[in-house]
Amino acid sequence: MRVVEKLPHKIRVVENIFIPLKNGDQVAAKLWIPEDAEKNPVPALMEYIPYRKRDYTARRDAQTHPYLAGHGYASLRVDCRGGGDSDGIMHDEYLMQEMQDGAEVIGWIARQPWCTGKVGQFGGSWGGFNSLQVASLRPPELKAIVTVVSTDDRYADDMHYMGGALLNDMLSWGQQFFAQRARPPDPAIVGDRWRAMWDNRLKAMHPQIGDWMTHQRRDAFWKHGSICEDYSSIQCAVYAIGGWVDGYSNAVFRMMQGLKCPKKALLGPWGHGRPHFAYPGPMIGYLQEQLRWWDHWLKGKDTGIMAEPMVKAWMQDSVPVKSFYDTRPGRWVNEPSWPSPNIKDRGYTLLPNTLSESGGKGPVLSIRSPETVGVASGEWCPFGLGGVGPELPTDQRQDDGGSLVFDSGVLAEPLEILGAPVAELTLSSDKPRANLIARLSDIRPDGTVLRVTYGVLNLTHRESHEHPTALEPGKTYKVRLQLNEVGHVFPKGHRLRVSISTAYWPILFPSPDGATLSIATGESRFTLPVRAPRAEDAKVPGFQEPEGTPMIAVETLRPAEIVRKLTTDIGTGVTEYAIHRDDGRLKMAHSGTILETVKANIFRVKDEDPLSAESIVTCTFKMERPEWNAEIRTGVTLTGDATHFRLVTDLDVFDHGVRIDSRTWDQKIARDLV
Repeated sequence: MRVVEKLPHKIRVVENIFIPLKNGDQVAAKLWIPEDAEKNPVPALMEYIPYRKRDYTARRDAQTHPYLAGHGYASLRVDCRGGGDSDGIMHDEYLMQEMQDGAEVIGWIARQPWCTGKVGQFGGSWGGFNSLQVASLRPPELKAIVTVVSTDDRYADDMHYMGGALLNDMLSWGQQFFAQRARPPDPAIVGDRWRAMWDNRLKAMHPQIGDWMTHQRRDAFWKHGSICEDYSSIQCAVYAIGGWVDGYSNAVFRMMQGLKCPKKALLGPWGHGRPHFAYPGPMIGYLQEQLRWWDHWLKGKDTGIMAEPMVKAWMQDSVPVKSFYDTRPGRWVNEPSWPSPNIKDRGYTLLPNTLSESGGKGPVLSIRSPETVGVASGEWCPFGLGGVGPELPTDQRQDDGGSLVFDSGVLAEPLEILGAPVAELTLSSDKPRANLIARLSDIRPDGTVLRVTYGVLNLTHRESHEHPTALEPGKTYKVRLQLNEVGHVFPKGHRLRVSISTAYWPILFPSPDGATLSIATGESRFTLPVRAPRAEDAKVPGFQEPEGTPMIAVETLRPAEIVRKLTTDIGTGVTEYAIHRDDGRLKMAHSGTILETVKANIFRVKDEDPLSAESIVTCTFKMERPEWNAEIRTGVTLTGDATHFRLVTDLDVFDHGVRIDSRTWDQKIARDLV
């Protein structure tokens, strides 16, 4: 990233302002603003997240907000209620209170003498979610949003469930969020009341993972905050940005199809980060792209951004199989709308070991996968962390050994796809509960197998995520499974592979019944969204190089490290997948605060016993200065039998090394066809 020191506007920084809310609480914000904004008001931009502006996001914020302010905007980083230095309690994600607070803050910003009255909201992940959610309330001052790596559907595409199956990411993210909620405000900002605020947060602690697991189907709990329930609720302009290896890319295409407002989409090769620093590259000038968007919608400038095609996507080339890439080779392509008139379906029939374009009859093939199928899957939501850890899928041959596989012939010409492949299978199950996983892979000439995309379906959700029904053993069903959206080029000389399995661990917590699926080949189909290359592709412009303002200086007292290990105990038959992520020990130059974050995930299972599955996640946060020293340790363990989950959650809180809170929650939660 090119560091920009000199900006068009001189700016001033207000380390903290308290924004009053109607109920008497106030939320904390940091403000970057052109020096002359009181005389020459400017539009305002808001990023609204719970992750602590004073310390945990301070470095990233410094890359972004001064840059935007230096180009003629008031840019605010606001801590949500109950987060960072803001008043109140955060009980869960995306509650109505959070949405209403956001709309209220936007109104307050618009009324300030330094603001023209026009406001934009932006953010990635949580900030991308609530940008959509706040927009759905239609605050009149909000004219446009940029939502990055977010979702329109909290049930279908978030770190809780996938295709109605339970994600282990529910634990890994949920336990981190649980620990975050227990962190104290900074006394340098809130003064002597910091301890009372902390005490109130700790008293309100409860393991929200248990709440999430109580809602195993798509009920009102998940419909709240899912803007897909009513796309017409959003009337301001929406720029939706995602990455192919992120867990949320499907939402971008749904929003382009469903939103009725002005809209635009960008899909790159990235993980769960921002396009100017996320891996795999190429990284782009995301902040310059934001400015084109804001200048159009908030300043009325003709930047040309809305004259461009609706969808721009990175068409990925085939690459050797690795668990990390600095850059994914490819090219940018444009589509005028979504669905695109340029995408045509190409169907294949599943025959024994064969993916056939000509069709034919075939036998019924059965599969019960070892519970360890999925060890080559990588992570559900790679964070694009650069060189600090392998997150991406490895050679699929390891998982294919426990799957039914169907291979095409050698391609005589390149084959390009953009969109969502679909598996339509005729099948039966010998048990009332079963998971179905389909993968599309690229078989390279050297025999290695690159996963292109995949999809998951809890078969009790085959007709509805809201009203699942058990399978009738032995009964034949026709099932449709849509895989994740993707852009990929299969080169000449490569082959396609479709793989079908009943397990995908450790991404999924296992289905309890150990079902065998019987699939009628000849009657089962696989469809690809084929995009023919066009002459104008060569003229599609790229982006500027990434830019940003200087990050806050830190002193590294212990370097960051991520270690991933896969081991099998031959004696017990237990396979363990372990991730240890240490974000290091850092001293912030601007405040003197020392920060530590250490997380660990341990997933265990036996090949033939889905009820042996055990998922353990721990998280530790430390914040230190001589006058202020807090440590939060949390842990959660998930196991299950045929009828119930058992969720055990621990919390330990320390003040200057003295334990001030220690609690354990032991919850028994009924399985609801999961």
